[in-house]
Amino acid sequence: MNNYKNIFFDLDGTITRSDPGVLNSFTYALEKLGIPVPERKDFLKVMGPPLSYSFETFFNIHGQQEIARAISIYREYYDEKGFFETELYDGISELLRDLSQSGLRLYMATTKAAHAAKGLAEHFGIAGYFAFLSGSDESIGRNTKADVIRHILSHEGIDDLSTCLMIGDRRYDAEGAAQCGMDCMGVLYGYGDEAELREAGVKYIAPTVEDVRTALLGK
Repeated sequence: MNNYKNIFFDLDGTITRSDPGVLNSFTYALEKLGIPVPERKDFLKVMGPPLSYSFETFFNIHGQQEIARAISIYREYYDEKGFFETELYDGISELLRDLSQSGLRLYMATTKAAHAAKGLAEHFGIAGYFAFLSGSDESIGRNTKADVIRHILSHEGIDDLSTCLMIGDRRYDAEGAAQCGMDCMGVLYGYGDEAELREAGVKYIAPTVEDVRTALLGK
């Protein structure tokens, strides 16, 4: 594997299994808005993209004010309950610890709201493994995965993209990485599948957390 030194991790579907809290939050918002709730097999498509994208693209909510209202209702549930309906994938805390101790610099790049991402990292005791954590911020237009990655690159002064690797479970991670000029590893234990990730242009596939470890640490 290339000499990657800067490792960017997605959150939902890569570090955390978060679908119970996210889907319950969407269900709460959709019911409040009078929008039919999809069957679960059609509902997992909301795992990965920004909230604004999901409400507009999947639920036909348009206009800045209406989308903001939907997100506000979503957060009524998420901030009180959904936040706690999340768990780390088995082995991920140990992986982050070992990667950090090996000298790699780790970054969290998620389109989850920045305050929620940092809160989860602190809740699970993994915040200290990351050199910098960044999430979306609707108020300043930082919405997409590429926006979040660019924010980290700028904040950290990283200009050699050959040293950077994005790790995520959905096409949005691969597309965001490509837009920023870095490679991507797709994981299969999250919410995307291999066909989606390969079509989006990932350079590597890691079926399990242990496969991520082997790829980056050789053990």
